[in-house]
Amino acid sequence: MPRGTMRLIIGEGTPFFNMAMDEAMLLLRGINAIEDTLRLYVMKPSAVTIGYFQSLSQSVSLEYVRKQGIPVVRRISGGGSVYHDSLGEVTYAVILSADLVPNDYLESFKLICEGVVRAARCLNCEASFAPLNDVVAHGRKLSGSAQARKLGALLQHGTFMYATDIDTLANTLRVSRVKYGGASTIRKRVITVSECAGRRVSREEAIEALIEGFAEALNVEFIRDKYSPAELELAKSLEWKYRSREWTALRP
Repeated sequence: MPRGTMRLIIGEGTPFFNMAMDEAMLLLRGINAIEDTLRLYVMKPSAVTIGYFQSLSQSVSLEYVRKQGIPVVRRISGGGSVYHDSLGEVTYAVILSADLVPNDYLESFKLICEGVVRAARCLNCEASFAPLNDVVAHGRKLSGSAQARKLGALLQHGTFMYATDIDTLANTLRVSRVKYGGASTIRKRVITVSECAGRRVSREEAIEALIEGFAEALNVEFIRDKYSPAELELAKSLEWKYRSREWTALRP
């Protein structure tokens, strides 16, 4: 039997809106203004997000993203740079009371990433958790996640690369060999669910698999919902930050 119910919100939006909404929901959950929520969203257009502590110039191929018109936005969470392919990636965000997860970061990542692991397995891709915050298949990275905690609430968001254009990802990001396990190229270190499963996986399949995977991992039943006026209002008030050059270049 499910432990209880959890909100489910599915949508798409600009990277600025999506990062603002993730922060808004974290803050509102911290003051008990919203319930625990799983949000599944697509970046439109495709975009790059970088971790709060990262250097912009050392994380992103700036000349390439400028030429291609790919937006870059800094997250409030840690972790590394991520390419969000609007045609091949779904981002998940779990927002809940921090009391529901272990205090230990490794254990909390493992608990929530189990939703991604099970989602991949739903699509015949045998995946597993790889500390600190990755999900891998055939020894290659399938998903990365990052966390932020405020006011007794936790936000964990991450990728589900069901059909990401790996060539664009490789051209967009600047990642050290250490980060990618010593692999000579990003392509040799990254895999999509479609490649793992041996067939093209659709966005609809990816979303349904994530719903099923997180329902099993978190032992909940999802109730489809929409943004509350408070969430929309707070996200709108925060969006300016994510659009600003000052925030994105916080660490040049």
